[in-house]
Amino acid sequence: MTTKTPDPRATWALDREIVLTRLIAAPRERVFQAWADPAQIVQWFGPEGFSVDSLECDIRPGGRWRFVFTGPDGTRYDNRMVFTRIEAPRLIQMEHGSDKDDDPDRFFVTVTFDSQSDGKTVLTLRQLHPTPQRREEVIGFGAVEYGLQTLAKLARHLGVE
Repeated sequence: MTTKTPDPRATWALDREIVLTRLIAAPRERVFQAWADPAQIVQWFGPEGFSVDSLECDIRPGGRWRFVFTGPDGTRYDNRMVFTRIEAPRLIQMEHGSDKDDDPDRFFVTVTFDSQSDGKTVLTLRQLHPTPQRREEVIGFGAVEYGLQTLAKLARHLGVE
C-alpha cells in the first residue's frame, strides 16, 4: 500500500504563512503586467543589491521562470518558479524554490492585485512554506525584509514610489 504525500496547500496554516502587502499608486492592470511580462519582471524582481540573470521565463499556467539571483557579495542563488494559475489582472499563483526537481523547501505563492476606488492597487503576496520550521528559517534570514524591498523595487519600476 502506498501513501500519498498530502498537498501542503490543502490546509493553509498560519504557522507556515508569510504575508506581505503594499499599496501601489498605479492601476491594477499595470501592476499585474509588471509581474506577467518577462521583459519587466527581470528589471525589478529581487531584494536591493541583487541582480537577476533570467535563464528561461514563460509566465503562463504550467510555465516556469528559472533565474539566478546574485547577491551583493557575489553569492549566486538558483531559483525556479512554476506558474500554476494566472487570472489576469487579479491573481498569479506559483511554486517557488531552488532550481532543482522536488526541492523540499519549495513554497507556494499567491499574489493578488486588488483595485481601490482611487486607482491604486493593493498587492498582497502570500507564501505558504512546507513546515513551521522552514517559515521560521526564512524569516530568520530576512525573507520579510527582502520581500518588502522587492515590492518597493516594483513601485519604483512603475514610477510611483
